[in-house]
Amino acid sequence: MKLNKTLYWVSTVLLCLLMAYSASMYFTKTDMVKGFFENLNYPTYIVIPLAVLKVLGIAMILWRKSTWLTEWAYAGFFFDLVLATAAHHYAGHGVFGYSFYGLLLIFPSYFLGKQIRD
Repeated sequence: MKLNKTLYWVSTVLLCLLMAYSASMYFTKTDMVKGFFENLNYPTYIVIPLAVLKVLGIAMILWRKSTWLTEWAYAGFFFDLVLATAAHHYAGHGVFGYSFYGLLLIFPSYFLGKQIRD
């Protein structure tokens, strides 16, 4: 059980750090990120709302007071990471970027978190 808790916290903290890094880039280097979004054929008007949602998702995952909101935060992160990985792949950037590693982190964080809580 102690190993599961350790793996849970390591994967959760790394996932949250990855999302915090992403959100900070969206806030501080908005024009650069908008250029990336244009290259990946995503609309640029979602950059700031996406950054706000990432910060709220981090808060929900770490706070864990509402199971419903925590589930939505994980779902949002999952779809964000899947779409980012696919967009980079189709743009010819390769699959093995930060979004792919985020996908590897989200599964142990989510499933070990459920196991520990239940």
